Amino acid sequence: MTAPILSTDILILLFGLLLVAGVLATRVSTRFGLPALILFMGIGMLMGSDITGLIFFDDTNLAQMIGVAALVVILFEGGLQTKWSSIRSVLAPSASLATIGVLLTTGLIAVAVRFVFGFDWVESFLFGAIIGSTDAAAVFAAFKGKNISPKVGSTLEAESGTNDPMAMFLTILALDFMLKPDTTIWDGIWMFILQIIVGAFVGYMLGNLSRLMLNHLRLESSGLHAVLMISMAFMTYGVAAYFAGSGLLAVYLAAMIVGNAHTAHEVTIVQFSEALAWIMQIIMFVILGLLVFPRQLLDPELIWKGLLISFILMFIARPIAVYLSTIKMQFTHKEKLFISWAGLKGAVPIVLATFPLIAGIDNAQLIFNAVFFVVVTSALIQGTTLTPLAAKLDLLGPDKIRSPYTIALVSSKQSQHQLVPYVATEESSMIGKTLADITLPPNTVVNAIVRQDYLIPPTGQTKIEPGDLLYVLASTYRHDQLDRKFGEDGLERVEL
Repeated sequence: MTAPILSTDILILLFGLLLVAGVLATRVSTRFGLPALILFMGIGMLMGSDITGLIFFDDTNLAQMIGVAALVVILFEGGLQTKWSSIRSVLAPSASLATIGVLLTTGLIAVAVRFVFGFDWVESFLFGAIIGSTDAAAVFAAFKGKNISPKVGSTLEAESGTNDPMAMFLTILALDFMLKPDTTIWDGIWMFILQIIVGAFVGYMLGNLSRLMLNHLRLESSGLHAVLMISMAFMTYGVAAYFAGSGLLAVYLAAMIVGNAHTAHEVTIVQFSEALAWIMQIIMFVILGLLVFPRQLLDPELIWKGLLISFILMFIARPIAVYLSTIKMQFTHKEKLFISWAGLKGAVPIVLATFPLIAGIDNAQLIFNAVFFVVVTSALIQGTTLTPLAAKLDLLGPDKIRSPYTIALVSSKQSQHQLVPYVATEESSMIGKTLADITLPPNTVVNAIVRQDYLIPPTGQTKIEPGDLLYVLASTYRHDQLDRKFGEDGLERVEL
C-alpha cells in the first residue's frame, strides 16, 4: 500500500511524473531497440522502496486488478486492428499454438522447474502454466509498424490474442489442486471447455451488439463512441467472467467483430483505444515494477536458476512446442524458427504470478520473483533480437506505410460513408494512370492523395505514382468491393 505520509497532491504529481517518464521511455525504446515494458518496469522499480524509496507498494490484489484491466484494453486495441482476412488462413495453427502449444510448453517447463528449483510437481506445473503463454501486449508492441511476413505475423498475433485462456485455466487448475484436494482432472477439462464456449459466445454476442450500437446509436460527440466501445470491452470481460467464461477471449473476439465491421467513427475509436492502451501499459508495468523488490532479484541462486529456466524456455520448450503443434501445417523451417523465437513473455505471466501470492501458497514469493526474472530475460534477449532475426530469415519487408496525415470525417451524426486509405505499390497496374482513367464503384471518389509527405488535392488529370496514399470516400457497404478491386490493381489498404 502507498505510504500514508504522501499527500494526495504529491501522489498526483508522482502519477504525472510516472506517465511522462513512461512516454519518454518509448523514445529510448524505439532508438535502442529495448522493449518498452523493460523501461516501464524499470521506472517502477526505481521509484520503489528498495532504490529511491519514493513509493512503497505491496498491494498484490490492487496490482492484479490493474493488470487485468490493462490487459482488457490492450487486447481490445489489438483485436480492433486484427483483420479477418489476415487471420482466416491461419486459424488452425494459431489455435493449435494457443492450446496444444501452451500445454506442451507448460509441461516441459514443469519438468525443468521440478529439478532446477526442487518444487513439487504441482508447484512446478503452476510455474510452467504461468509462463506458458505468449504475451499479447509484447507481441502487438513488437510488431507495430513492422512488415513481418503476413502469414507468420498473423499467426503470432492470433496466438497471443487467444492463448491467455489456456494459461489462465492451467494456472487456476494447478492452484485448485493445491488448495482443493478433491479437484479432479475432469473438473479441469470441464472448466476449460466452459471458458472457451462461454467466452466465445459472449464475445460474439456483445461484439455484434457493439457493432449495432455504433451503426444506429447517435451520440452528441464522436469521442463518446470511443468511450462506449471501451465500456463495452470491460462489460464483455465482466459478463464472460461472471458466467465462468474467458473474459480475455471474449474481449479479443468482440474487438475483432467491431474492427472488421467498417463502422462510422472507426478512426476515432482506433486512435482513442491506442492512446488508452499505451496509458494502461505504462500504468500496469510501472505498478508491476513497484511490486518487485530488486534486492530479492539479486540473489545469486535466483539469478542462475532463472537464467537456466529462461534458456530452457527459449531454446528447448518453446521450439519443441511450436514444431509439434504445427506438424503437417504449411510452415517452412525458417517460419517455425521465427515463431519459436517470438514467444515473448510480458504482462500476462507477471499478472498470473500474483495469483499464488494472493492464494498464500508456499514458495509464492519465489515463484513471483522467478517469473519476473524470466520475463525480463525474455524481453531483453528475444524482444531486442526479434526484428534482426526476421530480417536474417527473410521474413521482414519494408516498414508498413503509415500516413503522416490524419484524414477523417468526424461527426456526431451517423454517416454511411468513410475515408479509406490505400497505398499504390511499385507493382500496381494503376501507376502512371490518371484518376479519370480509373473506374471506381458507384458513390466512391478519391478525396485526397498524400505524396512524399505532402497533401495534394486530386483532379481527374492527377497521375498515380508509386507510394501514393489515396484517401477514398466510399459507402461502408462498398468497402469489401473496394478492397477486392484495389487488391487486383495492386493497391493495399493502409492501417489507420
